[in-house]
Amino acid sequence: MPTDLEIARSAKTEHISIIAKKLGIDENDLEYYGKYKAKLPLSLIDFEKVKKSKLVLVSAITPTPAGEGKTTVSIGLSQGLNLIGQKSTVVLREPSLGPVFGIKGGAAGGGYAQVLPMEDINLHFTGDIPAIEKANNLLSALIDNEIQNKKSSFNLDARTINWRRVMDMNDRSLRNIVIGLGGTANGIPRETGFDITAASEVMAVLCLSNDLDDLKRKLGDIFIGYSHDKKPVFVRDLGANGAMAALLKDAIKPNLVQTIGGYPAIIHGGPFANIAQGTNSVIATRMGLSLSDFVVTEAGFGFDLGAEKFLDIKCRYADLSPSAVVLVATVRALKFHGGAKLKELKEPNPAAVEKGLVNLEKHMENMKVFNICPVVAINRFSSDTDEEIKIIVDFVRSKNMVAKVADVWAKGGEGAIELAEAVKTTAELCMNKFKPLYELDWTIEKKIETIAKTIYGAEAIDFRPQAKNDIRRIGKLGLDKLPVCIAKTQKSLSDNPDLLGRPKDFVVTVREIQISSGAGFLVPITGDIMRMPGLPEEPAAYKMDIDNDGNIEGLF
Repeated sequence: MPTDLEIARSAKTEHISIIAKKLGIDENDLEYYGKYKAKLPLSLIDFEKVKKSKLVLVSAITPTPAGEGKTTVSIGLSQGLNLIGQKSTVVLREPSLGPVFGIKGGAAGGGYAQVLPMEDINLHFTGDIPAIEKANNLLSALIDNEIQNKKSSFNLDARTINWRRVMDMNDRSLRNIVIGLGGTANGIPRETGFDITAASEVMAVLCLSNDLDDLKRKLGDIFIGYSHDKKPVFVRDLGANGAMAALLKDAIKPNLVQTIGGYPAIIHGGPFANIAQGTNSVIATRMGLSLSDFVVTEAGFGFDLGAEKFLDIKCRYADLSPSAVVLVATVRALKFHGGAKLKELKEPNPAAVEKGLVNLEKHMENMKVFNICPVVAINRFSSDTDEEIKIIVDFVRSKNMVAKVADVWAKGGEGAIELAEAVKTTAELCMNKFKPLYELDWTIEKKIETIAKTIYGAEAIDFRPQAKNDIRRIGKLGLDKLPVCIAKTQKSLSDNPDLLGRPKDFVVTVREIQISSGAGFLVPITGDIMRMPGLPEEPAAYKMDIDNDGNIEGLF
């Protein structure tokens, strides 16, 4: 079989104005970024149409390190919906360069279910993530300038500042650093560090903003730290939110591209789901719903992470409710949760699939908690056997849920026709409005405990001393009524990446709770999760190259 890159290059790519016409967009409304990419103005959002269109969320069981193909299934499903006569747009996140050059090698779908132009989307795209990085680091520079400035009226206490610089690359060496060395002219020495841009609060703010005014307000609400006389200081106090928003004036606009086959795709924002809210922007989702009858979107990693945050944070703030939720399962992931080793996942092993069903079962139970209408999609790989797939289908049906095989990598939209029909029927018949897992006026401890015990299956929660101090501090700031965005490993339902399947009797450890008051949520940090990932032993970057004609190789 050809590689993803070979398939992408062989596919016919339409001029972006042709894709825009399919959505009823006048070409004069497009802001072109070459022939195949364009920014869309926020004026195209129609709130009445948003209420009438069908939103389909795609999530997954607990993934293997390579992921289970949520993006690929999302793209294939949207292609399939178009093939059965529905006006559908897939709305996705932008890839981060950290995973692209790290373990995944790309995040634009795969096979015949890809978004195009694949190379551009996986690299700098339209510059949104670099703009977020610059806005974040502008604030970092302003903060250190205030600390250095003896005439500053804010008198910032450097010991209380948790704001960190960011970059869009996995680099573990930058997690903890000391800045300001070299004498008085170079700043005040203090400990700080870097996070990856996808985990930044500015990324979260952009993805939860309604428009530029709302973006400025949210940026202004970012908590910086305390003055020496114990007064809280926010970005609005510095007056930095206007300049930060100016850097994001284009980044706030969603990007129109296309799938293989010439169907519309909107890509915007890129927060991770293990350390942020894990879903594309509110603006992009509303844009898709304004221009289409169906929008297919995805939330990162497993249902315990991306989907929970999509529902409890994004849907709550944006007044959205999915008409159907697709849970992606794979034979290889179930083998992994059933005890098979990573290098053995391509070998037939029905017994391991059977044993791994407990992970799928837990995610299916979690779907019911939110009062949503579910469909299970089995993302087929070439190494899967009919016997292994039948085990999954029979199990799902025994639990009174719909299960459909999606062969989208090999067949694109054609491989998702049955899934598309099932999703269409489910969405049209669904009368449910999703139910949040917790109320905002609950205590921080109760919110965290509810997620950990109900969704993860934890026995108890261990709040470490720093976390307890953070809870008291958050209460004094009046921010304790915000939702929580738990940072947790994506490799397990627990906070221990080594506990596969459906762990039981485990304790979730909350080390600290970070404040993202601009984004409008709190971030409990559990286990050993880091907001700056590291590269694997064999980074995907080693396989990449470019020739003298500008053709990129090794991007998959």
